[in-house]
Formats: sequence, structure tokens, C-alpha cells
Amino acid sequence: MFRRFLLIAAVASQTAGASPPEVTPRADASPEPWRVGVLLWSMNIPGQVAMRDGLVARSESLQAEARARGGREVSLDIKVAGDGVVGIERQIAQMVEMVEARPDLIIVQPTDSAALSEPLLRANALGVPVIAFDQYVSRGTLASYITSDNYQAGWLDGEYIAWRFPDDRPIRLILVEYPVVSSTVERVDGFMDALAQLHQPYEVLKTYQAVEPVKGKEVGRQLLSDFPVRGSVDVVFTVNDGGGVALAEELRQAGRTEISIATIDGDPASVASVREESLTVVDSAQFCWQMGAVAMETGARLLSGEDVEATILIPVFPVTRETQDVYSGWYGPVPVPYEKPWPSPHPIWKWETASKGARPPSDRAGLE
Repeated sequence: MFRRFLLIAAVASQTAGASPPEVTPRADASPEPWRVGVLLWSMNIPGQVAMRDGLVARSESLQAEARARGGREVSLDIKVAGDGVVGIERQIAQMVEMVEARPDLIIVQPTDSAALSEPLLRANALGVPVIAFDQYVSRGTLASYITSDNYQAGWLDGEYIAWRFPDDRPIRLILVEYPVVSSTVERVDGFMDALAQLHQPYEVLKTYQAVEPVKGKEVGRQLLSDFPVRGSVDVVFTVNDGGGVALAEELRQAGRTEISIATIDGDPASVASVREESLTVVDSAQFCWQMGAVAMETGARLLSGEDVEATILIPVFPVTRETQDVYSGWYGPVPVPYEKPWPSPHPIWKWETASKGARPPSDRAGLE
């Protein structure tokens, strides 16, 4: 049910006995460092900050490894787009400029799945490889795409909600979505599919859009205005904690604690809400630091001449009051295989590995 037809991420170089990829120059390469352009979305969404931290940390460790063996180092040129329409437009301009500079590699976290199509096509024409992480680019060819298993994230939320609510009446549901990037669309698909396949009836009362704090706060206030009566809403599903945490705080301040929130990301504030049993009941948490590290690792492998996976999916973990002690946060160790304490078609959660048989790092130090 989880659409397991793509590879799940594994960082082979971090396992016991494995060696890091050798980022060594090609025979005709100059001694200059590999030039890697990095285009990031936002520094206002905490999960994306953790992704950046993982990417930069892995880059620094690659630098140290290259210096130790006299290999070719990596030089990052990092640019941040920002939020909203302005951020989308800024990232288009940033990528156009970066492609024309012809670096050895571009690693991009798209602000919009369609907006970077033309710059990607231009990069393809110039022979500049592009790796995308977190979000996809709808046209053009990517060297690799690294992301959380977003469908799984939505599914896990839906599975848990279906277990918590009786199926003798429809759940009164609010969706807070963001249908302009692939990841959030997949999360909604997973959530709705889980409810349908587990025979949990529901009624979508209204949909809103928010993925960052300002908009999340606005949506929270609008929701309270649209549904002022206690008990008129059962569940709010929000596609990320970037907007979801602010939305939850508006509901909390209004005393609407009868509403259950299902969300995605694993933001520390949201996880704390789960632990306090305050509104948020499930948060399918990403391994954000690991995602950024895998993106940089994949880039290093590509530069060294290795074939890389077309798609790499990073698992997510369902943080609930029943599982809260297993999850250690965006920077923490990956949980061991775990049996879900609720009925599930897939009762064991585990970090699945790629065909190389390697396990991901057990903690931050494993990548540094």
C-alpha cells in the first residue's frame, strides 16, 4: 500500500567497514575544487534548516577526507530563495544565473515543482548535472532525486487517524494543503488513500493552504472564524509543521482542544504537542538532517564518476503518544525496527535499505 516501487535511501559510506566515496579528479580535471551550487528554499522552516545542516556537515566531512588523501575538494556556493511568490521568483533567477556559470554540479531544493523546469532544461542542454532534494522538478532530467517518502508520511497519519476514530460516522475533516510542490501533494494522496483503504468514512469540510508560519497563523484564525462551534471539526490534516505549528497554536489559544491534528515533519514544537497530548495526535517525522546529508553524499558519488540512483526515498516515522519515546528528533539516531501499537497492513516500521545492503548512519557523528 505504500507504493514501494522506488529505492529507499541508504548511505553506504557511513556503515561499518564501508569507505566514503572518493571525490577524486578525472584525468582531465584541473586541481581546482569541484564547484557545487546549492539552491535552498527557506531558512524560516525549521525542517529545511536541518536539511541544510546535514548537507553542509557532509560537505565539511568530504572536505576533510579529500585533504587527508590529497584528493579534490568541494566548494559550495549556497543561495537561499525565501518564502512565497517572491521566493519562487528569486530561485528561478538564482538557478538561471547558476546554470550559466556552469558549475560541476547543482543541488537544488525547489520552491515550486514547475518553476524550475526551464532552468533545468537549460542545465541539461549545457551538460550541468542537477540533483534535487525534498521537492521534484516537473520537466527536465535530474541526475538524482532525494526526498522523504511523502506518500508514506500521509499514509501513516491517515492510518493512525482511522484507528483513533470509529467508522460509524464520517470524520469531519479540514485539509491544509499546498498543491504547488510534489511532496505536499503526495502527502495528501497518502492520507486520503489510507482513510479510503481502511474504510474510514470522512467529509472534507474545507481546504486551506499554508506551509510557513505566517500563513499557518492566518489559516488558524480563518478556521476559527469559519467553524466557531466546538465539536464542528474532528480532524485537521496539515501537510507540514511549517504552517501546522502556528495553526495549532491559534487553535490552542482559542481552547479548541477537541480537534485532533495530524501533521508531517517532526518539528520539535509539534512533537512536544504530541507528548503533551495537546491537539496534535500524530506527526509523521522526517529525518531532515539525514536527507541533506544524503543529497550531498549522492552529489559526491556523482562527481567521482559513480552511477547514482534516480530516486532515493527517505523513510518517515509516525510520532504518536504511543511511539514518542522511539523518535529522537531531526538530528537524532534512526530508530530500530518497531512494531506499531495499532492495527496496520504494514505492522513493522523499519528503515529500509537499498540493494547495496548498507544501513544509514545511526547518529549525526556517523556522517561527520
